Amino acid sequence: MNKDLISGVVLLAVSGTYYAWSSQIADSTLSDEVGATGLPHVLSIILAILGVLLIARAILLRRARTATAAGTDDDQDAHLPRAIGFLLLGAVYVFVLPFIGYVAGTALLIGAVALYEGAPRNWVVLAAAVGGAVFYWAIFVKLLGVHQPVGSLFQGMF
Repeated sequence: MNKDLISGVVLLAVSGTYYAWSSQIADSTLSDEVGATGLPHVLSIILAILGVLLIARAILLRRARTATAAGTDDDQDAHLPRAIGFLLLGAVYVFVLPFIGYVAGTALLIGAVALYEGAPRNWVVLAAAVGGAVFYWAIFVKLLGVHQPVGSLFQGMF
């Protein structure tokens, strides 16, 4: 079994569990037409779709490998230290978010991931990080109405 297949199955299990747990959220008298379970259900459906896509990718890659009989293993690219690096980036993001806020934290995360993946250190990474952070902020705060933390560092400014 390859890692994509295992990851897809695990993602489907997590999605199903998350959907079941979020179905137990009680609606209040103040809830809108979407209800308290609307966003968690959408997230669980997205997780399920991603799980199915990973499983399909694993099956298609396996068929392509057997058809070409290449004998090379693409799974060698994903190493444990690299995965731990991504986990550490996420942990640092969660830790600094209350201090520096959502926009600055997300910009730093996008930039750090880009640089960690080997992007050149130039203005494009900076523009993508700042633009991506503002884009996500606009989606969550302006479009969906989900307020994000400003951060204790910038509390008096905004």
